[in-house]
Amino acid sequence: MSGTSHPAKEAQPWKSWFRGLLLWFGVLGGVVAWALHLITAWGLVELVCHSGHTAVAGMSLHAVVITATVLPAAIALAALATAWWTSSRELGGWAEWKTDRIRFTAQIGLWLDGLAAVIILFGGGAVATFQPCVT
Repeated sequence: MSGTSHPAKEAQPWKSWFRGLLLWFGVLGGVVAWALHLITAWGLVELVCHSGHTAVAGMSLHAVVITATVLPAAIALAALATAWWTSSRELGGWAEWKTDRIRFTAQIGLWLDGLAAVIILFGGGAVATFQPCVT
């Protein structure tokens, strides 16, 4: 074993990979959820209304829009919680520069996920409040 290796990291290599996955979910999860919301809630309304229908797969358009808002909002809030957890946990055993980089990236995720959650909720509120197929 070399002097620079860390025995705990070598014993469980999947943990480092999983932590990286959590970090990137915390950074990009809210933005991806917002894109999903934008495509489904707004794009689907435009397509369905343009075709002259008021239902999607047997569900009313209003119910589809609420579902297309609640699920991405839950994903964005989960990403926000993950970013908060990543930025606030103890990162023992890492070099200081790596710890700083992880915390900085997680804090960027906090801002991105918070903004995405607000956009999703306000956008969903607008779509749910107004009649979708009014011309």
